[in-house]
Amino acid sequence: MEFLDSHCHLDDERFDEDREKLIQEIKKAGITRFVSAGYSVEGSKTGIALSKKYEFIYTTCGISPNDIPQNEEELWKNIDKIRDLVKENIEDKKIVAIGEIGLDYYWEKDLQRRELQRQAFIKQIEMANVFDLPIVIHTREAVMDTIEILKNHIVNKKGVFHCCPLNRELVKEALKLGFYISFAGPVTFKNSKNANEIIQMVPNDKMLIETDSPYLAPEPVRGTRNDPRNVKYIAQKIAEVKGISLEEVAKITYENAKEIFKMV
Repeated sequence: MEFLDSHCHLDDERFDEDREKLIQEIKKAGITRFVSAGYSVEGSKTGIALSKKYEFIYTTCGISPNDIPQNEEELWKNIDKIRDLVKENIEDKKIVAIGEIGLDYYWEKDLQRRELQRQAFIKQIEMANVFDLPIVIHTREAVMDTIEILKNHIVNKKGVFHCCPLNRELVKEALKLGFYISFAGPVTFKNSKNANEIIQMVPNDKMLIETDSPYLAPEPVRGTRNDPRNVKYIAQKIAEVKGISLEEVAKITYENAKEIFKMV
């Protein structure tokens, strides 16, 4: 049985001391492919470097809403740097999406800064279209604006709502627009009251699994440093809710990730 973690952050400093050893342990544990997702210029560079070093690691490139510089001019420079990184490395076929990109109003209360998030989101959607890549979306407390942007701006290759918020309207609209839904640790949390309902809402051919590690470790290891080996717990939760085997969830989500990300 093989698993694919569709979104983790192996570039994170919390992995600095044991990254190389951990990568080998992850693969031995049956997580045979994973995506180290970029969220900044430096994170995207590290993801590219990892994808070049290991044939089973893929990456995304982008600037997340939580990593937008305070200076607007610096933001556009950073987006240009992301564009250059993708252009220079896309022939390797290891950059599988533009992301993570999107909106996050949880931390950002300033209206002008929120508008800057929206503009950065749109710019990176346009970039994805240029490179014929899907997008990986981060959204938190910004459901309506996220959906509005996706409805009003063409996304050629669609993409994934990563660590998708357990919000009925968001999932319903995302599926209507043709996006995949990626489940992470929160679906296993005891206080995720509508997790089962949301899992049932998502058709098998539209679901992915991820850890978003080192964050959001699932039950029963909640509170520890998360890593891609824990993606099995998310798969197990889905299997229980949908009434199918763990092997089926592993296979379905593996093939879905290969399809959306065009993994070779």
